[in-house]
Amino acid sequence: MEKTLDSAKGIAGKDPTLNRATWAHVVPFAIWLFAMQMLGDPAGWKYAVRTGLCAGLFLWLHPWTGYPALKIRNLPLAFAVGVAVFIAWIGMQTEWMGMRAPALQDLYLRYAVFPWGRLPDPLKTFPYAPEICGWPLALVRLAGSAFVIAVIEEFFWRGFLYRWMLGRDFRAVDPGRFDLWPFLLTAVVFGGEHTEWMAGILAGLAYGWLYLRTRDIWAVVFAHITTNFILGWYVLATGAYQYW
Repeated sequence: MEKTLDSAKGIAGKDPTLNRATWAHVVPFAIWLFAMQMLGDPAGWKYAVRTGLCAGLFLWLHPWTGYPALKIRNLPLAFAVGVAVFIAWIGMQTEWMGMRAPALQDLYLRYAVFPWGRLPDPLKTFPYAPEICGWPLALVRLAGSAFVIAVIEEFFWRGFLYRWMLGRDFRAVDPGRFDLWPFLLTAVVFGGEHTEWMAGILAGLAYGWLYLRTRDIWAVVFAHITTNFILGWYVLATGAYQYW
């Protein structure tokens, strides 16, 4: 690893692919957000279009170039982190919590979930419910959440943004290097893009810690996939479409 990093540092500012590496990490995520805004109100077919478009961009730009291969020994920890994030994501909104700590749940829903300061409005439409969009599009929604945006986000947030804040030639930055403020800022902004912003921050901290701990982007990708895949099946099984 040290030799690889030293080699990367030695060509910093000279490698013509540095700009391409930046775009490869940024463009799929940026297009995902752009398409989400341009397509407007959610619908199964719109999510399918977004998923297909961004999956194609990700494969075409292949931002994984230059990263070490997945280390199998990191998978158990990655799986545990993914499950823990899922539990943290839904825990405060479950019926079990509502029965045992209703005041705490109310406080959480008012101040840890957007819109801030009031209870979220009840859902009036369920665009990703199989009875509305059909099982094929509902499963595309699950697959897009677990296997497309989760992967794109990790290459952007952990692979690119955190390391870019530590050095503009982000590929030369040791993935195990810890700096408190970039670490916290990455987690906070990551959380802020989600309706469940507090759970999102906790997820950002957990995924960020995993990257520092393992230096393995694929382990973090696996953790995020685990979270989103379990969450997706939970949504389909319970009808908790507020998470989608």
